[in-house]
Amino acid sequence: MFVCNKLILTGGIYSMKKWSFMVFIGILFLLVSACASEGSDQSGSQKPVNKEGKTIVTLSVQQASSFYETAEKKFEEKYPDIDLQIQVIEDYEQYQTTTNTAILSGKGPDIFEVSGLPTKDYVNKDLLLDMEELMKQDDTLNHGDLQINILDAIKSNDGLYAMPFGFSLRAFVGDGDLLGNTSIDDQNWTWKEFEDIAKTLGESGAERRYAMAGETPDFRMQEMVVDRYSEFVDTAAKKALFDSPSFVEAMQQIKDMYDNQVMTSEPADIGKQMFYSTVLRSPADFINDLHFYFSNPKLLQKPEQKGGTRIVLASQFAIQAQSAVKEEAWKFIAFMLSEEGQSLQERQGFSLLKSVNEKQLNEMQEQVENGTYKTPDGKAPKVTNDEFAKFKKFIHTANNHSAADGKVISIVGEESMAFFSEQKTAEEVAELIQNRVTTYLNE
Repeated sequence: MFVCNKLILTGGIYSMKKWSFMVFIGILFLLVSACASEGSDQSGSQKPVNKEGKTIVTLSVQQASSFYETAEKKFEEKYPDIDLQIQVIEDYEQYQTTTNTAILSGKGPDIFEVSGLPTKDYVNKDLLLDMEELMKQDDTLNHGDLQINILDAIKSNDGLYAMPFGFSLRAFVGDGDLLGNTSIDDQNWTWKEFEDIAKTLGESGAERRYAMAGETPDFRMQEMVVDRYSEFVDTAAKKALFDSPSFVEAMQQIKDMYDNQVMTSEPADIGKQMFYSTVLRSPADFINDLHFYFSNPKLLQKPEQKGGTRIVLASQFAIQAQSAVKEEAWKFIAFMLSEEGQSLQERQGFSLLKSVNEKQLNEMQEQVENGTYKTPDGKAPKVTNDEFAKFKKFIHTANNHSAADGKVISIVGEESMAFFSEQKTAEEVAELIQNRVTTYLNE
């Protein structure tokens, strides 16, 4: 390794012949260049090091957890020349304010959690590193094993600027026994068709059953907007479209279902509703969650939902474009996408590796077959091989990620209550939401 030292020129150099002088200057230039580049990245920024000489990489998160502690330990064992330093700001608003200010000024953490931050604005201002090309070039990753359907769905501006370490799936589930031979084109059905089917089935038994229960109409309204977010908000143009006839019709449709007792805000006992919407957070939820309500659950696509199964992300991480340690920061992201990183017990959600998800499902299938699998309430569920095949397909075909802004969804919930309580008309509420969201988007 070349060690840079101060170079002192003496007066004797001036007596050299001209060609010797030029050679010496050329060598001196190379030596000085080497000194200048040592400890710097390609942009010339000095890489921070700790007292042991390890390169410091900072990771900023919104909540402390054993997962990050384990990830830090395992990563540093694999890369002993890197010191991963985790920064925690648990106050949500403080995290947003502090991190946003730092990123806009080109400073702050090398890797940071982007949940709740204006990621689109960062991408448009070239403040985040596009990790797609880095991922393609990284031979430490098993590219064929990655859940590319998930990564493709969360791209922004045709680039991968934020990376999750796991994901969940929004599922719409029906009672397979009750649905029986009912013909449902769940890829194209509307909420009106859903209401008609629910009315017929709900009144066919000895006692009436609700289609869905336990959630208020404003919550259903919010969920519908999340599913159809691109229809009501043009994120790129920062334009709201809530004053459209389709939004007014959506509000009216939800109110009709509550007025006609197809849905209810009141909780219903197990077996007293026909459908429910839930978030599956791990392979085990395919059994523990789906079979909790129905002995024969049937996975469906929600009425009027755009695209396929909706992907839900708890957190994503980005690399700051101005980071002096982009290479080392990417090594951490790549480690978390490796089999070792994805197999950490503390990691939550489905894995971004197909092999990890299938291993868990195969183990569950074997346990179900030999009768050793038990649900949290101690029951031995009956799950067919065909169901397990559908579970795997459900994961591999998920490709719908809503870019819904939490503030916008909150506004929809707040204002729509006035319509559901019959204090304002649907048109009046739509106009209020339109004005508030427009103001917010252009702040």
